[in-house]
Amino acid sequence: MLTRVSEPTVTPIAAAPAAEATFSGPEELSAALESTGYLPDEGLATAAYLALVMHRPLFLEGEAGVGKTALAQALAQVTGRPIYRLQCYEGLEASQALYDWDFGRQLLHLRAAEAAHATTDTESLEASLYDRRFLLARPLLQALEDSPSVLLVDEVDRADDEFEAFLLEVLSDFTISIPELGTVRATTPPLVVLTSNRTREVHDALKRRCLYHWLQHPEFDREVAILRSRLPQVTDQLAREVARATAKLRTFDLLKPPGIAESMDWATALHTLGARDLDPDLAARTLGAVLKYREDTERVHGLGRGALFGA
Repeated sequence: MLTRVSEPTVTPIAAAPAAEATFSGPEELSAALESTGYLPDEGLATAAYLALVMHRPLFLEGEAGVGKTALAQALAQVTGRPIYRLQCYEGLEASQALYDWDFGRQLLHLRAAEAAHATTDTESLEASLYDRRFLLARPLLQALEDSPSVLLVDEVDRADDEFEAFLLEVLSDFTISIPELGTVRATTPPLVVLTSNRTREVHDALKRRCLYHWLQHPEFDREVAILRSRLPQVTDQLAREVARATAKLRTFDLLKPPGIAESMDWATALHTLGARDLDPDLAARTLGAVLKYREDTERVHGLGRGALFGA
């Protein structure tokens, strides 16, 4: 939904969604997230709840694979909101995040008007080229138009400083100005989740606009619970041994310590091969599911089985 805040107006492209789920507190939100297979700790559930009720962006920072992106997806599921994902990268420009004009369709429209001899009113024809139907909405505009929604700004640390400053401006009032159409403002601010792998420091101005939470690798029991919840086909024994071995790998000073996503991949790979527990030979053959750098694989092989299995 859109609210008119200046002239000219913008026509809504979607009807208001049905009433979304509400939560009485962090505990109820945590229980809802757990029903989707996402198991937050108390701190993360509290941060997510506050972001939802305070309409403040949630800035999640931590190693890759600890569940930052998955939280945004789980929040969209439990709130019943659509989710729009903006994947950040070096060189990302505002137009790629906001909107663009469909020049191909505009050209076809112009040619059709010419063929129909409807070009006598040049001003009207020119105005018709910038109708809303020719606008290609990108994730930021989509999230404001389809209100309420979840906006995932993934790996914001990979974007340039200029884009970070632009993003701060958008998040300050959740409005976007389109010169040809007017100003778009969300009737309900989207639930914004920004993630960072800390490849560089994000500016303080953006962090101050957000609620902040650092995600770390889960403790052993929580990781076992996550594996059992997301991979019910995996035996309890295999889940426990994979969680224990993955935690051990994180202590080896690797280039890329494995996250929850990698431990899930490893458990899935082992289960696919018929494993019911973590056999050393099979574990060594499937290290590619949990380690993503040649140097890390060679280091683990060089340490020997005893370093990983304690034998």
